[in-house]
Amino acid sequence: RPVKILYTREEVFYAHRGRHPFHMKYRVGATADGKLKAVDAKTLLDGGAYSSFGLVTTYYSGQLLAAPYEIPAYRFDSTRVFTNKPACGPKRGHGSVQPRFAFEVTLDKLAERLDLDPIELRRRNFMGSFRRTVNELRVTSNGFMECLDAVERASGWKERRGKLGYGRGLGVAGSCYISGTNYPIYPNRMPQSAVQLQVDRSGRVAVFSGASDIGQGSTSLVAYIVCEELGVPLDYVRVLPSDTDFTPVDLGAYSSRVTFMLGNACVDAARKLKALVQDAVGAEWEIPAKRVLLAGGRAMDGQDTGRSISIVEAFNLAEAKHGTLGSVGSYNTPRDVHGEYRGGTIGASPAYSFTAHVAEVEVDAETGFVEVKTIWVAHDCGRALNPTIVEGQMEGSAYMGFAEALMEQHIMKDEDHGRAGLHNAPSLLDYRVPTSLDTPELRSLIVESIDPEGPYGAKEAGEGPLHPSIPAIANAIYDAVGVRMDSLPFSPPRVWRALQDKAAQEQEPERIAAD
Repeated sequence: RPVKILYTREEVFYAHRGRHPFHMKYRVGATADGKLKAVDAKTLLDGGAYSSFGLVTTYYSGQLLAAPYEIPAYRFDSTRVFTNKPACGPKRGHGSVQPRFAFEVTLDKLAERLDLDPIELRRRNFMGSFRRTVNELRVTSNGFMECLDAVERASGWKERRGKLGYGRGLGVAGSCYISGTNYPIYPNRMPQSAVQLQVDRSGRVAVFSGASDIGQGSTSLVAYIVCEELGVPLDYVRVLPSDTDFTPVDLGAYSSRVTFMLGNACVDAARKLKALVQDAVGAEWEIPAKRVLLAGGRAMDGQDTGRSISIVEAFNLAEAKHGTLGSVGSYNTPRDVHGEYRGGTIGASPAYSFTAHVAEVEVDAETGFVEVKTIWVAHDCGRALNPTIVEGQMEGSAYMGFAEALMEQHIMKDEDHGRAGLHNAPSLLDYRVPTSLDTPELRSLIVESIDPEGPYGAKEAGEGPLHPSIPAIANAIYDAVGVRMDSLPFSPPRVWRALQDKAAQEQEPERIAAD
């Protein structure tokens, strides 16, 4: 029978899996003209009291560093430790958000050392499309260069960076992310996503899908694909999702896999059904099946569009010839997308999305308060099947990154401040998250690289756009006031202390000279 569990807000903080705290140390080697030669990354993860999904997180912290830049050699050493705290696990951008912060800030430090524009440094190291990374992950389409171009133009980077006056600055960062993990959590050889279609005699199409729509729009996506392939009006499609009594298996809404994998399964099912209809109509008209077009609620001759019948009549012809009209479709991932070494499958994906951000900030040097004015987000999603949904995912990701950069922080009490190990801010009254009044202007720029693996060329858009937010804001703070922020969040006390330390360092030579 159904079971309902109701947590208090404090219990949520203890029971749910938050993002791992990381301690990171990065070194990079490059030529004088800015070409990367080596990356050495050391990472220590605070996993809390239990394993959760920690092994995979530990691997992710290094595996996804190898793109979008060409890196001839790299090494990562990641260790996850147990502590007496709530367990950590996967969160949006799983395992890659923290290292991307460290790496992108390190790239800006390198650009300053070499007297290069940060965007130009990233351009010089662009890895290109249809390549293998240094750790042998297969990259197909890659729109990262177009993402850089888009945020550079939109933000007025060339005209404004370093010229806004003290206290205001621009920062850039880039990233890549998976379009679904290539292998299921519980290894097997069966498809990762499946769809069943059934047509009734009124022309209505029922779609049975096991995928979970958690707000990302996957249910409407399925309907769009059926309409595109079968030419039926949208209100002719009924999607029946997530009922294990009658829907086929789908592995879940995680790793930005649903649009990519469910979409491919739905295309497979719809095209099989479409072929039956084309065959029946072609036989009736005595023309090749491939000449039959299904669009706008009608079936028509592609060489004589004046010859057409309603889609309902076309479906009835297909049922008369082939029997009860239905089809099944499924999707499984390719197996040649990773290297053959321990951990090589982690980070492997059929396709990768790419993102670039530019953030504009204003810093109050007297208080350390950072106001993010605007974030420009350019995301290569392959093809935007629904641009409105894609923009919503981009804005939501950038918002979450902004929140982690400036506000969100788990602080646990120690023995000197109450009961050790308890959360210091276990309510939304004390745990700060941005409201609409705090949120910066978010400008979404969709880049389409049309990936050969995705449904109609689509890739993920739900997690990848988060990654560059934090380092872009950090790099913008440096452009504004000249301090490097290496610890999260960029709270007023932390920024103020960094400014005081910088001032003290600048005064030290004068003091020594005076002595």
